[in-house]
Amino acid sequence: MVKIAVDAMGGDNAPLAVVRGAEAAWAEKIAEVILVGDEAVIAPLLKDRSGIEIVHTPVSVDMGESPSAVLRRKKDSSMNTAFGLVRSGRAQGAVSAGNSGAAMAFAIFTLGRIQGVERPAILTLHPNSKGSVSALIDAGATVDCRPSHLVQFALMGNAFAQHALHIRRPRVGLLSNGEEETKGNELTRETHGILKTLPLNYRGYVEGTDLYNGTTDVVVADGFVGNVALKVSEGVAELLIDFLKERISRSRRAKMGYLLMSDVFRSLSKTGDYSEYGGFPLIGVDGVCIICHGKSNERAIKNAILQARNFAGIHLNERIRDALQDHPSQTRSKEH
Repeated sequence: MVKIAVDAMGGDNAPLAVVRGAEAAWAEKIAEVILVGDEAVIAPLLKDRSGIEIVHTPVSVDMGESPSAVLRRKKDSSMNTAFGLVRSGRAQGAVSAGNSGAAMAFAIFTLGRIQGVERPAILTLHPNSKGSVSALIDAGATVDCRPSHLVQFALMGNAFAQHALHIRRPRVGLLSNGEEETKGNELTRETHGILKTLPLNYRGYVEGTDLYNGTTDVVVADGFVGNVALKVSEGVAELLIDFLKERISRSRRAKMGYLLMSDVFRSLSKTGDYSEYGGFPLIGVDGVCIICHGKSNERAIKNAILQARNFAGIHLNERIRDALQDHPSQTRSKEH
């Protein structure tokens, strides 16, 4: 069975939610789990040690710590130790709900980058109106990008959609402020020119709405713009759910309507719930690395372990390496 290393001390609800999520993953035969952290804290929380190993380290990363400081002083932290288990081959993937900046720094430092990748990217999944999902890459890993970085993101996202989402010819779009070729900025215009020459199903510029209307499978953006898009999306989803709850509570008729449409409301709530996806992969590092929401609960951790197992099983990194090596001249920065 696949073995996944989990940072037991990372996240707002750690270690209890992480331990319960690991137990759920083992109970459902998703994977064997290595919990990394302070054994004196973790062990008493476990109901059943079978299928779960503990690797002890008393050092953990706080949510507010600087990634650069953590990288210098906390190489023996639970987060980095989990990545080290992947590098050594003891685990096939790592999961952390801890400090995302530190997770990215440690993943690059410990796992390294896939050959041909200049910058890693976070890939997030978003439900669309066609009943499927669309991928956004990058959602915050690299905020200052060159055209070569965005081209690499497009190729990595295309490989992900082919092998993880099973889309034969993913539709790839470049996020901009309009669909017309005259729109965009210097970064998007240069990237657009390169992407048109590659053997991708490239649809050109797309707008933010294309992430949700089902017309695009992979939306490419620099990490600054992508992270803003992600946070706006999360905010709108929360606002919609809170608005419906508040309006429903106002009247008896609304409550009756809710009872009649309870399945629809449950489906809507589930669609916008990050715990359904568990976590999102840091694409481009040489190992399976799943970064979770800081507020991850038991269900989110369990599903993140599932994601790690699935990505390890399809050999995603090998697919990405092949995709980049096919187009070395278009994916390398002129300054390299």
